[in-house]
Amino acid sequence: MPESPSSPATGPDATHVVVERRPLTGDGGAAAGGYVGEITLDRPDKLNAWTAGMRAAIVAALEEFTADEQCRAIILTGSGRAFCAGQDLGETAAIEPDDHAAAEAWIDDFGRLYRAVRAADKPTIAAVNGVAAGSGFQFALLADLRIGHPGVRMGQPEVLSGIPSITGIWAMWGILGRAKTTEFALTGRLVDGAEAERLGLLTRLVEAGADGAGVLAEARAEADRLAQLPPGAVALTKGRIRELDDADLDEAIAAAKKVHTAAYATGEPQREMARFLDGTRR
Repeated sequence: MPESPSSPATGPDATHVVVERRPLTGDGGAAAGGYVGEITLDRPDKLNAWTAGMRAAIVAALEEFTADEQCRAIILTGSGRAFCAGQDLGETAAIEPDDHAAAEAWIDDFGRLYRAVRAADKPTIAAVNGVAAGSGFQFALLADLRIGHPGVRMGQPEVLSGIPSITGIWAMWGILGRAKTTEFALTGRLVDGAEAERLGLLTRLVEAGADGAGVLAEARAEADRLAQLPPGAVALTKGRIRELDDADLDEAIAAAKKVHTAAYATGEPQREMARFLDGTRR
């Protein structure tokens, strides 16, 4: 099978998501048509900040890979110097204070994305090649394994842009616990790769290499190793892990819809995002 791109979604923003299938060449049955799926956020001029259209493309690719028995592992990464800087604030700053439906739809959009990552019954690896912030940070934490380099920056700075951190609390809690989750959510501080590894936010640190090539190379090597495992055992193990906090995700999404609707109704997030877009940083 030649390495080839696919187009799981259409629309102008879908071009900012590159989807590829990298053939496996090892033993153990995975080589017979087996491949590793790769999803790359490709909007480097915006630090891979994503829009609703980009997330729809990612969800479509994840669902396609999950349904395909020949896909034995999935890699998530970004192009350029960022993994994903989170939400494109230019999109959400336009939500009107009285448009409660838009605020709820925005959260539902993330719910679909997060559930699509978690529903993958094959190993998922985040190749964290650079900054992972806000919802991009949460996206990385959803992967089974996270590989980065010392120069990455990871954290939850949403509060600095007037956005309450609700799903972020859920994503961090199981890794960091109450004290560190509270610190990350309230301070917006980003940590480097060494601290991220120490805290469990990264599974492994490697040398960055040119344009983060070392991170992707290690993620591919790990994906190849995991692809040789018995797929049934992997799927059942992942299913049980998912069951442990599925209800917590549902509660977090419901809470986020309530909180964000209330927040947007005050106009504060829109004002703070406009400040950020104008270059005024807190």
